[in-house]
Amino acid sequence: MELHATARHTSFRTLGVKVRLQRGRGLGERMHHALRVALRRHRQAIIIGADAPALSVADLRRARRLLQSTQVVLAPAEDGGYALIGARRVALRIFTDVTWGGPAVLAQTVRNLSRDGRRYRLLRTVWDVDRPEDLERLRSLRLSSAARRRARR
Repeated sequence: MELHATARHTSFRTLGVKVRLQRGRGLGERMHHALRVALRRHRQAIIIGADAPALSVADLRRARRLLQSTQVVLAPAEDGGYALIGARRVALRIFTDVTWGGPAVLAQTVRNLSRDGRRYRLLRTVWDVDRPEDLERLRSLRLSSAARRRARR
């Protein structure tokens, strides 16, 4: 497992995770670089957003499974972006002409995939933490998880 981060995170090394600094001028270049580096050593690679607590292990497994028969997998986010992208092959043009952080990120990426002739599949739509109101949703998720744990005891 590799973590591409904007700063060095030594705590991940104790878990056996390789930490690499992100490279690229913008989000698209950074994602392209991370996928390209991972695909040099693996047949498929998946990037997930650290701000997507709704992504589950089942989502990751499904993405991995879908990548056996398609070139790219995306998990749409409720705000018009995406929380996960997986690929077997990658090209920078997939990430160009995308207004990062805007409501059309997924649509623009899908347009680029179609223009490039790449097959893709979509996972279920998830939410991510982008705005202050999303923090309340995150708090309620944590509270409900804690309540479920207490109920099992």
